[in-house]
Amino acid sequence: MRGMPQGAESVPPAPVDLSLLRTFLAVHRTGSFTAAAPLLGLSQPTVTTQIRSLERRLGRQLFDRRPRGVTPTPFADELALQVADPIDTLAAVADRGPLGGDAPPEPVHLAGPAEFIGSCALRALAPLIARGVRLRVATGLADELLDGLRAGRHDLVVSARRPRGRALTAVPLADEEFVLVASPEWAGRIGPDRVAADGPAALRGVPLVTYSEDLPIARRYWRHVFGQRLTGQPALTVPDLRAVLTAVAAGAGVTVLPGYLCRAELASGALVALLEPEDPPINTAYLVQRPGTADNPHVALVRDHLRHEARDW
Repeated sequence: MRGMPQGAESVPPAPVDLSLLRTFLAVHRTGSFTAAAPLLGLSQPTVTTQIRSLERRLGRQLFDRRPRGVTPTPFADELALQVADPIDTLAAVADRGPLGGDAPPEPVHLAGPAEFIGSCALRALAPLIARGVRLRVATGLADELLDGLRAGRHDLVVSARRPRGRALTAVPLADEEFVLVASPEWAGRIGPDRVAADGPAALRGVPLVTYSEDLPIARRYWRHVFGQRLTGQPALTVPDLRAVLTAVAAGAGVTVLPGYLCRAELASGALVALLEPEDPPINTAYLVQRPGTADNPHVALVRDHLRHEARDW
């Protein structure tokens, strides 16, 4: 063998330290040395040192350094697929403490849009609290919540956007259908079937209420249903769809809402659907999980319960 002294026997390479592989997996999942450090109980310099040690041991570069975080190389992606399951299994045993211990499972950290969590998820999960499940709930926008999931701050995230890559696992949870609604008073002013007959022209002069200045839901509705670009400006913006619902039901104007949020108001007559298109715009909500949380049985319980209950949403 080249470089080996004559007469020397081939010596098999020493096995890779499992702690290095665990550090590698944490960095691969979080996309950052800094984010991986608290998950491992290590300092950021120690994580960097361990990754460099593993790269020297394997003779391959594992990550491309970026201004913000790191990007795994193709070799690192393949390595993560090989080691994820066994490392997670070993970590679950190591983190459980003494065998036979009866410590209760850790709280489940669930995150998602405030309106969906408040209107659907907590209603579905309430019975689990009496069964001993402890929940810690956070709300926010999809990108920041998915970043928190990668960093280990959440166990499960309900997201309107499916994450890219293989670091997180996502399954469809529910389809939310969007509805154009107004109060009975405004519906009467507009006139029955006017929107179906005249399209957006029937809404000329009617105040538009949205949760954001850039009108993301309304713009999508206009494009999908009317085939037109929405050019109007909102009369009222409030960054909470529940508050938008309240304002519109009180007579502030028209808006577009997820069906799950206004189902009760439509049934009671507090809101009126101005149009019932054959092909309404639909947005899929995904339930996203961070690998490595399978050792907490309550994470699986919450996940499976949400998926079961979502059939009726």
